[in-house]
Amino acid sequence: MNGPDLPIHSISDTARWVACFRARESERPDALFRDPYAERLAGERGFQIANTLADGNKHDWAWVARTYLFDKFLLREIREGADLVVNLGAGLDARPYRMQLPPSLHWMEVDLPGIISYKENILANERPVCHLERISLDLSDGQALRTLVTDLDCRAKKIVVLIEGVLIYLSTEEVGSLATDLLAGNHFQSWIIDLASPGQLKLMRRTTGKQLSAAGAAFKFGPPEGPNFFAPHGWDPVDVQGLLKTAAQFKRAPIELLSLLPEPKSASGNYPWTGVCLLKKH
Repeated sequence: MNGPDLPIHSISDTARWVACFRARESERPDALFRDPYAERLAGERGFQIANTLADGNKHDWAWVARTYLFDKFLLREIREGADLVVNLGAGLDARPYRMQLPPSLHWMEVDLPGIISYKENILANERPVCHLERISLDLSDGQALRTLVTDLDCRAKKIVVLIEGVLIYLSTEEVGSLATDLLAGNHFQSWIIDLASPGQLKLMRRTTGKQLSAAGAAFKFGPPEGPNFFAPHGWDPVDVQGLLKTAAQFKRAPIELLSLLPEPKSASGNYPWTGVCLLKKH
C-alpha cells in the first residue's frame, strides 16, 4: 500500500510537505513568520508531495495559521517563565533557529531516528539561537516516553510541551496515555497542541486522508469533547484559537470559506473546525 506511486511513503513525509508551506509563506512581503530553512528542509520531495497529493496545495492557509498560533502561544509561555521547550514529534520544525528566543532557553526535539538524522544533515552548518538537543524516540513507546519525562523533569523549573501535527495520527487511547504521562512530570506546566473536530476529521478522511491512510498515516483523533477531552487527564484548555478565524484576520482564508465564520469556540460536533489549544495543568 505504501509503494513508490504514492506521494507519501510514511508519516515522516508529512513533515516535508508542511515545510513547503512555511517556505512559501516566508517569501511573502507580509509574511506572518519567516523560516529561511524551510525550503531546504522540505527539499524537492516536499514540494513534489504538495503538488501531487490530492488537495495537497489547497489548505496552505491552515498550515500558515497553525504555525503562527504555535509561535504566538510559545512566546507567551516563554515570557511567563518557561525555561525548557519539549517538542514531541518535532519533524522539520526550525523554531530554535528562526525565532527570537532567549539564549538561556533549553530546547529538546524528539522524533524518529530517520527524521532526526535528515534534519541534522540539512542544518549541520547552522547555529540555533538557544541550547538545542535532539533525541530519537518513537512516541508510541510509552515506557521510553515516561523515562524521558522523568529525566527532563529534573532539568527545568517550568516546561512547555509542543505537539504540532501529531495527535491527529494517534488513537484516543494513545492521546489519553500521552496526556497522563506528561502530567506525571511536576515541572511540565503547559502544552500546546493542534486539534480537529469530528466534522473536520470526516472531511479530511475523504480527501488527503485516503492517501495518507494508505501510507500508514491515517487520521484518527478528533474528539467529540473538543479541547475538554484533556480535562479528565489533568489539563485545562486556557486558550483556544481557530485556524480559519486566524487566517481571515490576516487575509489568508479562502473567500469560499468565510461563510463559516464566526467559528465555534472549540472543536466539537460536525462543524469543520481546526485550531490550536494552550493547555495548562490543573
